[in-house]
Amino acid sequence: MTFKRPALTPLLLAISLLGAPIAAAPVLAQTSIAVVVNDQAITTYDVNQRAKLLQLTQRKQGATAKRLAEQELIDDTIKLAEASRLGISVSQADVDNAFGSIARNVKLSPAQLGQALRQGGVDPQTLKDRLKAQIAWSQVVRRRFSASVDINDSDVIAALRKSDMKDKQTSVEYDLKRVVVVVPKNAGGGFKSQRKRESDAIRAAFNGCDASATVLGSYKEVVVMPIGRRLETEIPEDLRGAIDKTEVGRLTAPEASPRGFEMIAVCEKREIKSDIAARTEMENQLREQEGEKLARRYLMDLRRRATIVDR
Repeated sequence: MTFKRPALTPLLLAISLLGAPIAAAPVLAQTSIAVVVNDQAITTYDVNQRAKLLQLTQRKQGATAKRLAEQELIDDTIKLAEASRLGISVSQADVDNAFGSIARNVKLSPAQLGQALRQGGVDPQTLKDRLKAQIAWSQVVRRRFSASVDINDSDVIAALRKSDMKDKQTSVEYDLKRVVVVVPKNAGGGFKSQRKRESDAIRAAFNGCDASATVLGSYKEVVVMPIGRRLETEIPEDLRGAIDKTEVGRLTAPEASPRGFEMIAVCEKREIKSDIAARTEMENQLREQEGEKLARRYLMDLRRRATIVDR
């Protein structure tokens, strides 16, 4: 079963953040409890912050933004409570990675994204809190419904015939390796910066998987892990674009991870005569659509059972 990764609309976020900033409200403004959800308080500060985030990402304004913000926060509280009940937790690393992914989508570093949010009057933690709820809910739904969605071949074929993918008879297959420039968890900022520079140097010098030992042997603590052959539809969506743009024998740009800085080596790329990519993509779309329906019903049921008190 496939579900969308947590994400904001990159284009709207980019336009909003690079445009005229929204005046920030004073941090010390009067704060009170706006809503209580199952004994969990949501404050007026929380609502105002989420409303400002919606202004940046969805162009919502005034009372509409506040109303949607309050409903989102109620849903997030319910989602996180259900995740906790099921023993699901979201690590800070998961949240930071999602935050970093959004930053990359709008061509900013995480620090620059945080600064841009602050210029719009939004504490970066507001976005991180939203991402945490989205990640947790994705795991809840996957656990709850992974065995419940059954898509038949006839459904896939029928949907393909109605789509613009019906004539796609080729698929792209890659042979990939993961290159990790290791950074210990307790490393200082100076060492991390040094390893980032080394990662960039490795990427610039890398010119083929067969000759990689010559380049990588000049650096300490660099690990190469075979990924193997993968069809385009088997590659995570957030990596697919970068890999597709990378020439054979080269590396994708280094990305920070809990292990250090990671790059993907594209060792081979070839087209094969098969509609498997189109079939897989369509099947994933149908599973996603069905999963979203089940998730909405699940959340509505949780909301009906929740105690929600407006203050």
